[in-house]
Amino acid sequence: MKRVNGFTLVEVLVALAITAIALGAGLKAAGALTDNAQRLGDVTAAQWCADNALTGLRLAKQFPGAGEAAFACRQLGRDYRGLLRTQVTPNPNFHRVDAMVLDGQGVVVVSLSTVVARY
Repeated sequence: MKRVNGFTLVEVLVALAITAIALGAGLKAAGALTDNAQRLGDVTAAQWCADNALTGLRLAKQFPGAGEAAFACRQLGRDYRGLLRTQVTPNPNFHRVDAMVLDGQGVVVVSLSTVVARY
């Protein structure tokens, strides 16, 4: 009697299980990469908004008073809202300004700071 070489059912099932686990891990990694790419796009656009708000403050050539002011920005087809927080410094000729861009839930996405001098 001639013996036929081949795989047993158990060997095939083990190979399929290993393949399924590897494919599942690959899909999970691909999903994480997609989420990270979306987050990077959101943070980049939010940083542009914060930078634009601080640049607009400098270009206005007006010394900002202490306090908070809201601003809105549209980048990459998405609306962002932000907050400019101005604080006094030990030197009265300078104020610290923090530009914070918030997401829809009010969580800070990005925060930039600068010092504005009296003109």
